[in-house]
Amino acid sequence: MYLKHLSILNFKNYAEVQLNFSNKINCFLGDNGEGKTNLLDAIYYLSFCKSYFNPLDVQNISHESSFFVLEGHYQNNQQEEVVYCGLKRNQKKQFKRNKKNYDRLADHIGRIPLVIITPLDIMLIIDGSDVRRKFIDGIISQYDNNYLSHLLAYNKALNHRNLLLKSFWLNRTFDEDSLEIWNNQLVQYGDLIYEARKQFIDKFTPIFQKYYTEISKDKEQVELDYRSQLNDGGFNDLLKESLTKDKANHYTNVGIHKDDLTFNLGGLPLKKFGSQGQQKTYLLALKLAQAELIAEISKIKAIVLLDDIYDKLDGKRMAQLLHIVGGGDFGQIFITDTDLERIPNLLNEENLTFKAFQIKDGEAKNG
Repeated sequence: MYLKHLSILNFKNYAEVQLNFSNKINCFLGDNGEGKTNLLDAIYYLSFCKSYFNPLDVQNISHESSFFVLEGHYQNNQQEEVVYCGLKRNQKKQFKRNKKNYDRLADHIGRIPLVIITPLDIMLIIDGSDVRRKFIDGIISQYDNNYLSHLLAYNKALNHRNLLLKSFWLNRTFDEDSLEIWNNQLVQYGDLIYEARKQFIDKFTPIFQKYYTEISKDKEQVELDYRSQLNDGGFNDLLKESLTKDKANHYTNVGIHKDDLTFNLGGLPLKKFGSQGQQKTYLLALKLAQAELIAEISKIKAIVLLDDIYDKLDGKRMAQLLHIVGGGDFGQIFITDTDLERIPNLLNEENLTFKAFQIKDGEAKNG
């Protein structure tokens, strides 16, 4: 599947844009602040029903406009599909596929597999465990239709259980039967999520290790360590053991909402001992592995968005990355860069088919 045509109206700094793309590689080239990343975000929006960079939908409407519209025409084998997103201020977002509204936006996730690589990925390394859980959840949700529903049900049960624990504390009461209702919900959905995450890590790790080696040409051993309290015992038993602490803290201390993913390089924490280049290579390998795994399971090659990837990568690693993504194992590629010639020159050296657009003042012209 690839994006043939993108139509934008009043989205961020774009008043109106119509773009036709190569089914291989597309480059958005121009100075910082001209809108290159906004084009990537529009493409991301059509896959995930939301912005990657701004979670508040209304803030993606261009200044002084009352609405925005995004429309993508995709080629899926021999069939064309049209995805539409429209938002008016103070109204509900409309999201359609082939002119049919979705009852739930979650039903669209995974229909157009997409992976985005940006400088913000560094947060996977330096930020808290919730960012790494979202990384895992975002991948699994693109190929497992039930996973997102299980996750939503788990979070709903967790919220109710925490509210109940707080109520017990405020009212100096305790009702074991009421708590057991939410315990059962947590265990039911938590066990499913835990098993899905374990299976994901088992499949994902060797693919990730392969890409790290290919990009870096190094012999460093890289590892992913899935840390979960459920590794040490059954969820129901953990809840019983933690009850005294839960009552004292007024919230749930055990469960898959505490899971984490540890990044190691040569047996040492990447966050503390990895150089900027090693960290960047690690993140790139994670995202390329994400694209391959999704394609392997869903049988649809993921669209890959590469935003400002030249940062902290030397020329050799950059050339190797372009060689990998242009080799045919990946879907359509979109790349941004501030240099008008750097990436086109590398693509020409690799004899790769591409289309370049020069971005300036909210307009995109063929380069």
